Amino acid sequence: MSNQSRRDFLGSALAGATSLALLANKVTFAQANSTEKLAVLGGTPVRSTPFPGWPIVATNDEKAWADVLRKGEWCRLSDPQTGYVGQFEKAWAEMTGAKRCLATASGTTALITSLNALDIGPGDEVIVPPYTFVATINAVFLQHALPVYVDTDRKTFQIDAEKIESAITPRTRCILPVHLGGNPVNLDRILSIANKHGLRVVEDACQAHLAEWRGKKVGTHGDLGCFSFQASKNLNCGEGGAILGHDEELMQLCEIFHNNGHMMSDPYTKETLNGSNHRLTEFQGALLGAQITRVQAQAETRTRNADDLTKMLREIPGIHPAEKYEGTTRNAYHLYMFRYDKAQFAGLDRSKFIHALNAEGVPCSSGYTPLNKEPFMKATMSSRAFKRIYSERELKGYEERNQCPENDKLCNEAVWFDQTMLLGSRDDMEQIAAAVRKIQTQAENLVRA
Repeated sequence: MSNQSRRDFLGSALAGATSLALLANKVTFAQANSTEKLAVLGGTPVRSTPFPGWPIVATNDEKAWADVLRKGEWCRLSDPQTGYVGQFEKAWAEMTGAKRCLATASGTTALITSLNALDIGPGDEVIVPPYTFVATINAVFLQHALPVYVDTDRKTFQIDAEKIESAITPRTRCILPVHLGGNPVNLDRILSIANKHGLRVVEDACQAHLAEWRGKKVGTHGDLGCFSFQASKNLNCGEGGAILGHDEELMQLCEIFHNNGHMMSDPYTKETLNGSNHRLTEFQGALLGAQITRVQAQAETRTRNADDLTKMLREIPGIHPAEKYEGTTRNAYHLYMFRYDKAQFAGLDRSKFIHALNAEGVPCSSGYTPLNKEPFMKATMSSRAFKRIYSERELKGYEERNQCPENDKLCNEAVWFDQTMLLGSRDDMEQIAAAVRKIQTQAENLVRA
């Protein structure tokens, strides 16, 4: 063996030994971590460092905000096309591949504006999921239309597209799917059903910035797509929203409604339609224009960390990360969601699991409750307006018609991590998994506590 070969051999052997030693240390750390006393019982937390904060503020945010302040043109009507809001609309349309974007005051007002543009009103039915933020349902109720719930696919946390067709009646006008947590719904099936029955589709993509279905951004597949830029969102300006669309006539109807019945290009003409003020301010447009410059890089970081975390959590019995449909080419991960099976944790209740995980320095929550069973549903259905629009028979049968047993189960299993937790490092993901393993190892101690 030559001197060079011997050096290469010794170098490779040393590198291998070092790798094995590092691996052994890692395993030892993981094992020690899992046997240490739980933080909720007085032990040392797995993690003491906070996860990244939100929002992330940079110099360009401050510059844009100050520019609006000094100019004194705070309402977008001062410069509707080339001001900060107009610039953002062009940038978001380009980034998502939409023909046009209309900024609104919130994600909620984006939904309300869209349903108005589609002439959804009293007597109409809109297909909705029971696992979503209440704004999805409020937008339907504000049109005095009926939200018709279709049960959840627990594996994905999304509306079960295979159950939609059986919920359609002659009164159904629209399907309002939600890409919950940034995970796309089964758009192939939903669009096929909508086409078959002549229904409109409004995508609630309020949590799904840059998510993709078959390589195309969500929010651009249906008739209209709605986004939220509320403070917690992956792209945010405190409050704000947007509508995406390809149909120019439909987008004009949205523009007219959101601007009190006027086209912004000619605001002093007589109103031809009713409307409201759902405009975005120049301050918010400036922030969005600054924030959008880093939204792509942040999305890539979340995807990378989420993929790593999913691999780790899938190795832990009883932890079931949300699955993705075959057509999903990007999950936006506004939320990282998984189902918790207490049978694999010695029968430990989810509430105690969540409390213990928070104590280990891993913030988490239990997610949504069943919207179809919330008190506001009965209050709305028994209101004077709804009693005038719908018959007593319709109102009495509504609750039974909207049972969602799979969603009920999901609401007792779900655990969420916020999107900011995915902006850290791989070490952060390892600590999350280590904390879950630690709780599972000592779950019996918590059950007895």
